[in-house]
Amino acid sequence: MNLFKTLASVGGMTTISRILGFIRDSIIARIFGVGIETDAFFVAFKIPNLLRRISAEGAFTQAFIPILSEYKNKKSKLEVNFLINKVATLLGIFLVFIALLGVFGAPWLIYISAPGFIADPDKFNLTVNLLQITFPYIFFISLVSMAGGILNTYGKFIVPAFTPVWLNISFIVSALYFSDFFEEPIKVLAWAVFFGGVLQLFFQIPFLKQIGCLPKFNLDLKDKGVWRILRLMGPAILGVSIMQISLLINTIFASFLAAGSVSWLYYADRLMEFPAGVLGVALSTILLPNLSKSFSSKKTADYSELVNWGLRLGLLLAVPAATALVVLAIPLITTLFYYGAFTETDVLMTQYALTAYSIGLVGLILIKILAPAFYAQQNVKTPVKIALFTLLCTQFMNLIFIGYLKHAGLALAIGIGACINAGLLFYHLKKGNIFKLKADWMIFLIKIIFATFVMAIGLLYFKGTIDLWINYSAFYRFIHLLALILFGIILYFIALKLCRLNISDFFKKTI
Repeated sequence: MNLFKTLASVGGMTTISRILGFIRDSIIARIFGVGIETDAFFVAFKIPNLLRRISAEGAFTQAFIPILSEYKNKKSKLEVNFLINKVATLLGIFLVFIALLGVFGAPWLIYISAPGFIADPDKFNLTVNLLQITFPYIFFISLVSMAGGILNTYGKFIVPAFTPVWLNISFIVSALYFSDFFEEPIKVLAWAVFFGGVLQLFFQIPFLKQIGCLPKFNLDLKDKGVWRILRLMGPAILGVSIMQISLLINTIFASFLAAGSVSWLYYADRLMEFPAGVLGVALSTILLPNLSKSFSSKKTADYSELVNWGLRLGLLLAVPAATALVVLAIPLITTLFYYGAFTETDVLMTQYALTAYSIGLVGLILIKILAPAFYAQQNVKTPVKIALFTLLCTQFMNLIFIGYLKHAGLALAIGIGACINAGLLFYHLKKGNIFKLKADWMIFLIKIIFATFVMAIGLLYFKGTIDLWINYSAFYRFIHLLALILFGIILYFIALKLCRLNISDFFKKTI
């Protein structure tokens, strides 16, 4: 398997999803603007999303894929299917319970996650109602994540990468055509989340049938494989929860700030999540099953080579992406969101948050590469300890930054925290006996930094002023932004070529 081609395919599908996500957010910004209603929805959407990242994409995936890979390599197809059946049954029962708990406990969840809303009863009650609609999403999307883990283990990477497209389609269609049917139009977005989860789950079923892995009901609490996964999930849940708790605390802080703060952070996070998702998630998706396979097969040289490849490619693309987000913040925000109810003030406030978030982009992408290197070894404790330390650092920085930088201070703390996390993961991985760093890393880094500097100077020169972007028509914003992105990419790779960095090496990596 050619890793770069697989990465390009997964990244391509993820890019389609992210582009539709930007269209979705642009439509939401145009129709609903920034204010009490959008703050209420983004909090209501964030809570099941946080739980999804903890239970599904986080702890469950980290525990499930290494064990599933081991079963696939060493056991019969029948034993693999029995494991899938038993895990899916237990997960489904647990998720039904969690979904019901979330729907009936919505007021208490809002008390905890957005206490600043309590002072405004209308805002609080709206958020509770929205959460009761969105919370069952956790049931559907967690099963989607399990299905995605199975498909990835069997090399079907494109299907899970395309699946999130259905959520964005649900948002876009609902916002454009059904908002007028609601007395409170913002509720259409909550229902879009619900039906988006249903669509994603049903989309994956035919592909599970195709590989003969569609789960069947089989409740067995004594199965050794199930218990191995549960034992790994314990510390994994703690580790992933720490990061999500940090984000939740940020929402709590933001709920006490000026109206719109939650929304400004959301829109900035969406822009930052584009490169983090396209590159970071794609790399993590590909690396975890392959690293698990190499480790379980005791091919330590392949394991080390995979990590080196992932880190190099991550830095090659993440460093210029982070720099471009800072330099092109105003062009990006105005092109995507500055329409209808989205104001000039919202542009500036979102810019401050995006600039702060961008500091952590490299760290976020490196975490997506380094953490799977530990999970593949079935070592969850080390990332958990590092995540706990990072949480403490992040909240300490929140207390320092929020007084001076307001919502941007919260974003800055998250960004710096991601860099601390990545640095510690790298340090502890390098301390082990499996991963060996290639000799020419320092020269590689210097070349990337030089090329990024050249790109940044070129973009700054041709970027234009904020007044230009504010007064542009939508067409000219798009054309100018597209030209800047293409110019930046060309300039960056020309500079790398002049530094004699051989990009083709990344394209040839196979396993």
